Amino acid sequence: MMGLGSAIGAGLFLGSGVGIATAGPAILISYVMAGIIVVFVMRMLGEMGAAVPASGSFSHYARIGIGDWAGFVMGWLYWFLLIMVLGAEITGASAIVTGWLPDVPQWTVALVFVVFFAVINLAKVSNFGEFEFWFAAIKVAVIVGFLVIGILLVFGLLPDTEPVGTTNLLGNGGFIPEGFAGIAAGLLVVAFAFGGIEIVTIAAAESKDPERSIGIAVRSVVWRISVFYIGSILIMVLVLPWNSADLASGPFVAVLNQAHLPYVAGFMELVVVIALLSAFNAQVYGTSRMAYSLSRRGDGPAFMTYISKAGVPLYAVLLSVFFGLVSVFLNWWLPDQLLTILLNAVGSALLFIWVFIIVSHLRLRPRLEREGKLYLRMWLFPWLSYLTLAMLGGFVVLMLTDSDARAQLFSTTVLFLIICALGFLNRRFRRSPATV
Repeated sequence: MMGLGSAIGAGLFLGSGVGIATAGPAILISYVMAGIIVVFVMRMLGEMGAAVPASGSFSHYARIGIGDWAGFVMGWLYWFLLIMVLGAEITGASAIVTGWLPDVPQWTVALVFVVFFAVINLAKVSNFGEFEFWFAAIKVAVIVGFLVIGILLVFGLLPDTEPVGTTNLLGNGGFIPEGFAGIAAGLLVVAFAFGGIEIVTIAAAESKDPERSIGIAVRSVVWRISVFYIGSILIMVLVLPWNSADLASGPFVAVLNQAHLPYVAGFMELVVVIALLSAFNAQVYGTSRMAYSLSRRGDGPAFMTYISKAGVPLYAVLLSVFFGLVSVFLNWWLPDQLLTILLNAVGSALLFIWVFIIVSHLRLRPRLEREGKLYLRMWLFPWLSYLTLAMLGGFVVLMLTDSDARAQLFSTTVLFLIICALGFLNRRFRRSPATV
């Protein structure tokens, strides 16, 4: 449920509208391509997570599979990614609430949310888990309801509706109105949308039976995410024209408005807010645990390893909350542009992280097999692992055909090199690290 809670947030409820506006109905191709890659990457990550549970998850696997430098770079790159996602979630939620309360500034709403979830994350881990479970359950139930209503709309089975056919899917410039460059541009948004599911392996280190928990989570979460995302997008591009302004601003509400059901659209706005806040809550958890794990092995400041009486890494959580407050400042400074900036800033970072996960898996799998630790196995090893790596290479080539995507890849590469340089300096000057 934490994996679902983290992944079903701004990427689906808000980013899907951005993706459709970018690529048209062909955004489905982007989602299918990214979905296949995510299924394979999560299977590899699940195999390593079940065999070697660690709060640093894939950062730890990169360290033991590739080298210390890889663990440092991957951990802090993922931390940066989640900080950006955290800002996107709180921005999306506060923007919607400001629409209900026009006299209240957006930054004020964001500040209230950040303070509230700071308290939640500083409480006992069990309380956080319970809170996140019910938030995720609400989101899942609503998406299932959305899919049911959407199917009824497509076939004209609701009062005052007609079957939509393929008019919106193939009209308005065709299925690929923006060409392959549009698909490439949409891939950044799609990559962001699937981000967050990795948190299941981070949370495994704090579960009672991590080997079993990881296996169950990876098997179930991946296909559910795929159905929810691809199913929801298909409904959207069937029911409304891809260039509809309503789709771009609020895709779920725009579709439900076509059903002419009283109060449904308003209820959906409330659910979207809950979904975004749930994802924000999960990102605070993920960033704090990653910072804690990195610091435990000497890749971060020692004070981040402090554990409070409630059993949470106090200063690591406070660091995440601090950046939540930074997003509040940005909400005051750039209230209209902030969400788009954050959505674009994180997509390509996931590509680097997925590559590290695959390479770590290729290096660790033979060792784990010799040690008899494989509780969950990647299919057709090593061929599907190499195929996934090749698909990511094709992913990058396709993105290079679009100017915006090229800019994001360049920015992420610069960030990657900066973190590499910091990792080199850290290795030269740090003391002997603690054991993770």
